[in-house]
Amino acid sequence: MKLFVESFGRSLNKFGEELCGDCTSVVRTPDSVIAVVADGLGSGVKANILATLTTRIASSMLKQGATVDEVVETLISTLPVCKVRELAYATFLIVQVFLDRGEAYLTEFDCPDVLFMREGHTIPIKKQERIVSGRTIKEARLSVRPGDTFVLISDGVIHAGVGGVLNLGWQWDNVSQYLEKVMAKERELPKVVTLLADVCHNLYMYKPGDDVTVLGLKVREAETVTLLAGPPEDVQKDAEVVQELLHAEGRKVVCGGTTAQVVSRISGRPLLTSLDFAAANVPPTAQIPGLDLVTEGVLTLTKALELIRKARAENVSWRDMVELNRADGASRLARLLLCQCTHLKVLLGRAINPAHQNPDLPRNLAIKLKVVEDLCSELKAFGKEVELKYY
Repeated sequence: MKLFVESFGRSLNKFGEELCGDCTSVVRTPDSVIAVVADGLGSGVKANILATLTTRIASSMLKQGATVDEVVETLISTLPVCKVRELAYATFLIVQVFLDRGEAYLTEFDCPDVLFMREGHTIPIKKQERIVSGRTIKEARLSVRPGDTFVLISDGVIHAGVGGVLNLGWQWDNVSQYLEKVMAKERELPKVVTLLADVCHNLYMYKPGDDVTVLGLKVREAETVTLLAGPPEDVQKDAEVVQELLHAEGRKVVCGGTTAQVVSRISGRPLLTSLDFAAANVPPTAQIPGLDLVTEGVLTLTKALELIRKARAENVSWRDMVELNRADGASRLARLLLCQCTHLKVLLGRAINPAHQNPDLPRNLAIKLKVVEDLCSELKAFGKEVELKYY
């Protein structure tokens, strides 16, 4: 069984700074996922440049097959040491998950320990210290299985509230206990990460005294969603595309009233419509036996795209994520694609609905095509595997 690693991160800038002094990078190879969190010394532009340089060097070298020793040696020789404080200009944390082997390797350099969560509990990681180019790093190897979650944090998390709400800051053990409470009720990674970042923001009284970064990595089995949006341009291909949808693995979604009628006609399954509006600005959903979700087309897709973009925004909050729990079609679609999908296959029909626009306009200006393509781009940015097939 090949695993998939879902990732979601959120950062808070130090109060008064336009750039975050932390940086994250998640790169994927055919057999592994590499995540790097770096914290530049200080804050602002200089810290951002140094943290960005650290993550780019580390992720690029590991992706090309370099060893961790080579990465550490390169970083240490590239990034100077502050003469005043005698500290490295950037600290870093690296987690690499090997998908085929079900193993993970982590390296920590002068940063808070990674939080490893299994079945809602923090699992201690046995690490070894090693000297590389005169610097002490901690490293560990461990087995992983579906459901395991790594939470990578910068020191702005464990310093939250220091000198204000909390005399000594939040501390690592407090963060661990909070995550255990959260994950006892909430397992969807975007919500867990957002909640943790929001608590840090609250402890800083909305004026962070340090840059804050939380990057979550969740190991899970592949979950496939096949989405049919719009009927084919060629009516003769109606049966072909419907059969491809019905025989697909995983969850199945249809977006568009005309498309749902085509699926109902070809499959012989009834289309059960509803007039219940869960949200005033989103059309109601329908049902077709054997399908997981049937929604209206352009309006619902556009609203779902807005929700997914909001989840990627720098200032996303827990209140924004709660919108995914609503019962309307757009929220259900956004949550399905964002939280319950690792591999998305989109069957996109090129037929143009005259109700949406002037059919004489070029195809690349079609609203539906543009919305679906943007949706696919956003999901790729989340690390989803996306296949877009036109009909």
